[in-house]
Formats: sequence, C-alpha cells, structure tokens
Amino acid sequence: MRVTTADVQRMTSALFISEGPSSRSRQATFWTLLILAAIIASAGVAADSTATVIGAMIVAPLMTPIVGTALAIVLNDHRNLTSSALLVVAGAAGVVATGYVVGLFVPIEIVAATNSQVAGRVTPQLIDLLAALATGAVGAFALVRADVSDALPGVAIAISLVPPLAVVGLTLESGAPNQALGALLLFATNVAAIIATGTIVFLLFQVRTAAGETERFVGPLRGASLVTVAAALLLVAVPLSTISQHVLRQNADKIAAAPVAQAWAEQESWTITGISFSGSVLRIEAIGPAPEADAATLRAALDEAGLADVDVDVTLVIGGTRRLPATG
Repeated sequence: MRVTTADVQRMTSALFISEGPSSRSRQATFWTLLILAAIIASAGVAADSTATVIGAMIVAPLMTPIVGTALAIVLNDHRNLTSSALLVVAGAAGVVATGYVVGLFVPIEIVAATNSQVAGRVTPQLIDLLAALATGAVGAFALVRADVSDALPGVAIAISLVPPLAVVGLTLESGAPNQALGALLLFATNVAAIIATGTIVFLLFQVRTAAGETERFVGPLRGASLVTVAAALLLVAVPLSTISQHVLRQNADKIAAAPVAQAWAEQESWTITGISFSGSVLRIEAIGPAPEADAATLRAALDEAGLADVDVDVTLVIGGTRRLPATG
C-alpha cells in the first residue's frame, strides 16, 4: 500500500491550486465554479429541489482545497497548508454571502419549518460525522488510486459542502441564526472528517515516503499537527452528541405521545393528522367536526403518560366532508 512518485506528482498537481505556473488560471476556475455552484445550491434550496442541490454538489470544487489541506499536513508543507486552509475559509465565506444575496430575491422565509432542504441540514447528528468520515476516506482513496477516480462524483454527492453553506446564508437572511449555526456545524463536521480521514489514508499509502523520492521538500511529521486534526474532530463531535441526544429524546416523546393523542382523538370523534416538534414544543394537529375537541383532556392524558415536562401546541381544524352535487 504505497503510492509512486508519479502518484504524488499527480495528487499535488490536482490539490495544490496555488502552486505551479498555472496557479492563477486554476484559482480563477476554482472561484468561477464555486460561485456558480453556490448560486445553483441556493436556488435549489430556495425551490426545495433535491435534484438541483445534487447538481450543485457535483459542480462545487470545494473538496479540492480541503483534501489539499490534509495532504499538506502529511507533507508538513506550511505554504500549501496555509494557502489551502485560506482557500477553504474564503470559499466558505463566498458561498454564505452568495446564499444571503439569493435570499434577498426570494419573497418568503427559507427556514426549516417550510423547506425540507433546510430542515435536513440544520440539525446534524453523530451519524452525519460517521457518514462524513467514511465519505472522506473514499475521496482520499480515489485520489491516491487513479484507477478508482470514477468514484469522485459519488463522493461529491455524498459529502455535503456547498449546500449547508448556502443554507447558512439563506437562513441568516430569513432571520433564523440558530438554524444557520446548525448548518455551519454540518459543514464544519464534513471538513473535519475529510481532513482527518484524508490524513490517515495518505499516511497509510506512504505518501511521505514517495514524496521524499521527488524534488519536493517534505518536512518532519509533527505530532502537534495530528493532535490538531483529532482535536478538530472532537470539537465537532461534542455538539453533535448533544444534538443527537436531543433528537432521540424528541423521537421518544413523539412515540409516547402518539397513542395518547390517538385515543383522545377517537374519544372526541376527531382524527390526528400530524405529530411533530417545532423547536422544543410538541405539535399535535387534529381535524374533526364541530364543536372543537376538549384540549384540556389531552393535556391531562399526556401528563399521565410521562410528558408533563413537554410543552404542547394543539392545532384543531374544523373540517369534514361535504358533497357538492352537480348543477349541470
């Protein structure tokens, strides 16, 4: 499991955008593709279109400097480490700004309550970190092995980089900073995972040894660098764990509330149409004939079921079926 000097030259040429005689042209291409991907992602999120968001994932070039950061860490290349890291930060800021501007042209608020693309990216959990670690490993493996480079489009789709940043900009413009923070955490999780797994894969394939056989300078591998990578993973894992516990608790509360709400609705001759959480408040929606069902009895039943500490919003919709006979 060792790469060749040719592999090292191929990887450094592909990942270190700011290096070489064509660096300006490559940086111009990077920024052009990134801004276009940001527009596509922002428009896709605003339209709640999964297909459009996937298109943005394939176009976006943001994974290149992220994996380049991992390679620079392994080679202890301070110049390319700095340039790659700055490119990631500047690129992320550019996508957020683009999402904010696109949000100015959308007449409605783009928030989790009304948009599934936003809802899927503002509450990252530990499972997202696990998926990001595996996806990052595949991406790094595809780079060290030219014969499996066909996997890179799949990696681009699997790892969520530009869409959560677009969500950050859109939700900030919509006045939802907490949701923006959640989407930013998802992006940070994916970046930390890619750098961590990329570092491990490059070390396993002895990239340092192969690079040492070229004219490229390879600095001594410092333990502080590896500790920093591990610390970054731990830093994102802590809030992810907290969010995961919160989501599990809410799912347990919904499961506990469902039979109670159903029994109450049947007693009142109503029908439960939805049970969900909005923030920390349990929302129960019911539809039925007049008069309105007695919500106080539902509160008492939920308290008996162990949900006394959960705030509940009950939406009662007076409905029913009416036949409108033909007039012609």
